[in-house]
Amino acid sequence: MAAAIALSGRGRGLSTPNPNVGCLIVRDDRVVGRGWTQKGGRPHAEAQALDQAMDRAAGACCYVTLEPCFHLSPRGPRCADLMARAGIARMVIALRDPDPRTDGQGAAWLRDRGVAVDMGLMADDAARAMAGFVLRQTLGRPHVTLKLGLSLDGRIALSDGSSRWITGPDARAHAHMERARHDAILVGGGTLRADAPSLDVRLAGLADRSPRRVLLSRGDAPAGWTRIGAPEEIATLERVDHLLVEGGAETAAAFLRAGLVDRLLLYRAPIVIGSGLAGIGDIGLFDLADAHGRWRMIDNRALGVDRLEVYEAVRSA
Repeated sequence: MAAAIALSGRGRGLSTPNPNVGCLIVRDDRVVGRGWTQKGGRPHAEAQALDQAMDRAAGACCYVTLEPCFHLSPRGPRCADLMARAGIARMVIALRDPDPRTDGQGAAWLRDRGVAVDMGLMADDAARAMAGFVLRQTLGRPHVTLKLGLSLDGRIALSDGSSRWITGPDARAHAHMERARHDAILVGGGTLRADAPSLDVRLAGLADRSPRRVLLSRGDAPAGWTRIGAPEEIATLERVDHLLVEGGAETAAAFLRAGLVDRLLLYRAPIVIGSGLAGIGDIGLFDLADAHGRWRMIDNRALGVDRLEVYEAVRSA
């Protein structure tokens, strides 16, 4: 299942509006088929894995990160039906599909046709890997990652606005990889006016994965950009399940105040700036006690001379 979840990451930022699913088919302790949701959502991971496995799928075990789809679509067959017809003997499913068109029906269909079904293995990991799809289904909005490149004292630029480069090449390359994993990237009007950012992916072989550009502003957006007037309007962005927020301080604060940040990416450079520009503006905090317990660290690693810290928002049940 861990391998299937890793495969699902290949489709992130490409498969929307479909979930980025990963799938492995195993027979006699050997992987005979593997797949992940392709660009635009088709083919599905299960269909791709079955195409690889061919007749070796009969009697095999399938590991998939999301319950196989059950609803009819003009774009392709139901994956639950494909699995049953291929003769899969056992399905190990990480996450039940929150889409009401499937939501348990895919698993029930398989069981009714004699397929052994186990559900729940590594469900939290699978949900994290498909966080955009899950949030779109449950809360009606994209998953939001806030990215900040900071000095040790929490500054994003000198007092005159100079910010190139706070972090080193390894951290910047990682940030571009994150761009490639998102459907859209958002900045505020101040960042647009000050930096005129291109917001593209500048990694060899991944230029075609540059995300859509979104502007948070009350004014007009340039050609090729989508404008929203408030953080809550991210729910209106079509075909955006993973949104990366990159700048600036007031935009970051606006999303934090609205409770719309699900993940924090903090790239910390081993430098001290002093009286520069703060990374985040006022988030409306009046009591330090309210600041505690809101974030959980899920990753912490060196990127060259810099350090990456990844935090996940702690949500109440």
